[in-house]
Amino acid sequence: MAQEYIERLNALIERLTSGSLKGVKLECKHFFSGAAVYAEGKICMSWTPVGFAIKLPETSRSTLLNQQGAKLLRYFPKGPIKKDYVVLPESLLNEMRTLGRLAKTSVKYAMSLPAPKTKRKSHITHRSTGRAKTARR
Repeated sequence: MAQEYIERLNALIERLTSGSLKGVKLECKHFFSGAAVYAEGKICMSWTPVGFAIKLPETSRSTLLNQQGAKLLRYFPKGPIKKDYVVLPESLLNEMRTLGRLAKTSVKYAMSLPAPKTKRKSHITHRSTGRAKTARR
């Protein structure tokens, strides 16, 4: 099922950008039960069973959320809302000029954000003895 989303997203990105956006490498990869677009390693768009979602700055999100059918992204019914993303209405997916503009804004926004902090444990405590054990890398 994810392959379907990868193909749809690849085709859309190719139509919008010819595979790159002002020298930024765009890459489409498997993402949960769908696909995601990464700009130089930073996620900026996804297409999953929930719909096509795009990461945007607040002003762009606010404008889009006023359109009928647009909504904040939530991958699972009781899951957290992904505040930087808007799921676009199906009708907007046919407006290539608008979608192209949003894609450029999304890539620019994603590239401006700091890299996510990685969670790394420097050691693991052995439960039975309480001794610290160095994690293998």
